[in-house]
Amino acid sequence: MALLEDGNHTAVTEFILLGLTDDPVLRVILFIIILCIYLVTVSGNLSTILLIRVSSQLHHPMYFFLSHLASTDIGLSSSVTPNMLVNFLVSPSTISFLGCGIQLSLADFFGTVECFLLAAMAYDRFMAISNPLHYSTKMSKEVCNQLVVGSYTGGFLNASLAVVYFFSFLFCGPNRINHFFCDYAPLMELSCSDVSVSAAVTSFSAGSVTVITVLVIVISYSCILITVLKMRSTEGRQKAFTTCTSHLTAVILYYGTITFIYVMPKASYSTNQNKVVSLFYMVVIPMLNPLIYSLRNNEFKDALKRKLGKKIFS
Repeated sequence: MALLEDGNHTAVTEFILLGLTDDPVLRVILFIIILCIYLVTVSGNLSTILLIRVSSQLHHPMYFFLSHLASTDIGLSSSVTPNMLVNFLVSPSTISFLGCGIQLSLADFFGTVECFLLAAMAYDRFMAISNPLHYSTKMSKEVCNQLVVGSYTGGFLNASLAVVYFFSFLFCGPNRINHFFCDYAPLMELSCSDVSVSAAVTSFSAGSVTVITVLVIVISYSCILITVLKMRSTEGRQKAFTTCTSHLTAVILYYGTITFIYVMPKASYSTNQNKVVSLFYMVVIPMLNPLIYSLRNNEFKDALKRKLGKKIFS
């Protein structure tokens, strides 16, 4: 049952996800495409984690953070994709109240962790290029662990805030979410509680995460740019830029999409555009990240070739 009587209200016990489209043919096509993307995402990121673990040449901070980014990408994609795949084949597409809360918490958690990890990786590149003599000290194993733990803690706190407010909402109908997953904004629209405080607090929390991490990234790369411009060697400049290209590409893709969703005025784009952009940053970007790092990072490609060579000729 989707609705239960609760005094003078009707309490919602499950939601209907309207998804991306009602067209049955298009649903099957999207199912196949997104299933392929998800399989590439999981296999690509797991391969990244495995290669970093088994390759001694990749045992330094940059790849330590990359392995956690790969884990986060698997978590972010898995928080929405399996349920979305099932919903392409089932009509109506329902999700329980508890399941909605779990999906919301996982999406918020992994999305926030990704922001902090990208900021930590920018700081790591700053230390490697601007302070090479003190790099091993400044980015010791203990420091790296602290940055990763801080990233997961930040993700947990931000997700907890949204989930606490979600479970405090009263939903008394309708229960149709105009999205392919339980996102916070459409849930607030369905609530018959006063959501003004929760909207302000969660917006402030998400905005703070975005502003802090963007500031770290911008300051880090500003310092990197100043250092690179002071280099006399063209080869040194090229090497410095090469080590940053993959990370910069990942940052631009990720922050470009979340800025479109959470920063731009709502009146400037439609709900369908919001769905497409959400699909890109939650499903497509987690697939692209391992490809970006493997194709644009020579050290990573060399490690992959060595391991594949050993496998083939052993």
